[in-house]
Amino acid sequence: MAITDADLSSVVRDYLARFPDEAALLSEPLRLLAECRDFASRRNLRMHVTVGALLVRGGAEVLLVRHRAYGMLLQPGGHLEPDDTSLIDAAVRELAEETGIDPAQVVPASRTPVYIEYGRVPARPRKDEPAHRHLDIGYAFVTHADTGPIQESEVTDAAWYPLDEAERLVGPRIARAVPAREQNAPARGWNAQARE
Repeated sequence: MAITDADLSSVVRDYLARFPDEAALLSEPLRLLAECRDFASRRNLRMHVTVGALLVRGGAEVLLVRHRAYGMLLQPGGHLEPDDTSLIDAAVRELAEETGIDPAQVVPASRTPVYIEYGRVPARPRKDEPAHRHLDIGYAFVTHADTGPIQESEVTDAAWYPLDEAERLVGPRIARAVPAREQNAPARGWNAQARE
């Protein structure tokens, strides 16, 4: 079943239960989600949801990609697809697509997002998209694997960065990836969990 606005609202509320000091920052997206206007769809240019994946390897490195359209380093992630059934599954899908990492080697550090950011995205005339807003919902994962072939249509590079350098390059969301992995991370890979 496709991701609904009610699903999105529930995830944001669960996140705010964990990070209540961010309630003011997310009040506008919550208000919009209450309108039930299919905010999972990329075609909704008032706001739509994207997902991100903070993947930590060995407790010391995080995987970043150089985003082709924006020309900057970011965590892997992207838009929801109509057949996505959960945000965390969509984050793993985007991670695997962009970096070639085997999803079976990826373990969620938490079922609750570790960051949610609401922000303006510049226009992308090549995709016929005016400036709009994203509600980016990010999850933390751990792995011992390495990347595979990258999705060259979306990213130009994927590389591991020391956590402190990644935080300097990308921002404070990186810091949330490490504490999350210490909170009862499951011992099995993504495919085993997805089947449950």
